[in-house]
Amino acid sequence: MEIVEGSSFNPAHGEAAQRSLESSTHARAVAIWLFVCCALLLAMVVLGGVTRLTHSGLSITEWQPVVGALPPMNEAQWNEAFLRYQATPEYAQVNQGMSLEAFKRIFWWEYLHRLLGRVIGAAFLLPLLWFTGRRRIPRGFTAPLFGIFLLGALEGGLGWYMVKSGLVDDPRVSQLRLAAHLALALLIFGAMLWTAMSLLWPATLRRDARRRAVARLGGALVALVFVVVVSGGLVAGLRAGFAYNTFPLMNGHLVPTEILVLEPWYLNLANNMATVQFDHRVLAFTLALVVALFWWRVRALPGTPSRARLGVNMLLIVLIVQATLGVATLLLVVPLPLAAAHQAGAVLLFAAALNAVHALRAER
Repeated sequence: MEIVEGSSFNPAHGEAAQRSLESSTHARAVAIWLFVCCALLLAMVVLGGVTRLTHSGLSITEWQPVVGALPPMNEAQWNEAFLRYQATPEYAQVNQGMSLEAFKRIFWWEYLHRLLGRVIGAAFLLPLLWFTGRRRIPRGFTAPLFGIFLLGALEGGLGWYMVKSGLVDDPRVSQLRLAAHLALALLIFGAMLWTAMSLLWPATLRRDARRRAVARLGGALVALVFVVVVSGGLVAGLRAGFAYNTFPLMNGHLVPTEILVLEPWYLNLANNMATVQFDHRVLAFTLALVVALFWWRVRALPGTPSRARLGVNMLLIVLIVQATLGVATLLLVVPLPLAAAHQAGAVLLFAAALNAVHALRAER
């Protein structure tokens, strides 16, 4: 073998390169798994919206995380489930005289919603245990991932806590519990998405004053998107979308006259249909202005990463689509396909905001 003079080979360098390659491969695998979980959670949020819009959420009157994974398997079990539903206030006040076949239709929506929740739990926990056992999770990410799993378990309990609020005298779930259920789902989605992006594109914000200022604006933008989405949960919980179906005015008024009819005044913020819808509109208009400002600030930054430029462009597009869906849903009095698309758009808007901010913080 010919040896070139002055050349040298250090085995340690090769081993370090191999470890770096393996670490990158493991990080990519974990990130792909988290992206899949994000997609499943998006489907869960949309299915939850369909369950609410079809008035199916109170059709299952028990919370059985393990045994309840199986639906009724024969006619006797269906009759038993129907009898339990007939004992609820919703049946007595809303669906008196409902047939068994009609009950099955609403049952299946709620069952699929709960089943998907179980699937997401398994799809998160089992790979997490596998990655942990094989030491495939990069350093610093194991504890946050187990924290996300605990939040998911809390979300299941919060979902039942929400359903219980509708199994009493007033057969409607609490809009506050529904908004909290949506808020926690959004937090879990955001945590998984941010972790996945951090595995692929390490977020190490450079010491650049202008870029850091724009990143802080982006953080405020993400928080505002979160608040707008949760306010939409209040609108959904109160069924406020079925009122004031005009735009941009609310039945001829910029500010509806009924906005402060409840006493004390703060009860209007969560219990008055006019106030809740007005707040959602104002927050949405504010969000549009902040997104436009953020888009301009990012585009004006020197040396902005191409991923950040693409991210803010996507954010602007998703905002326009989401606003269009919201107005159409309102004007057409909440048709199911549009309402479901609007709910999906809310999660995608949150994802687009997170992606744009993360891209701004990353070095590449």
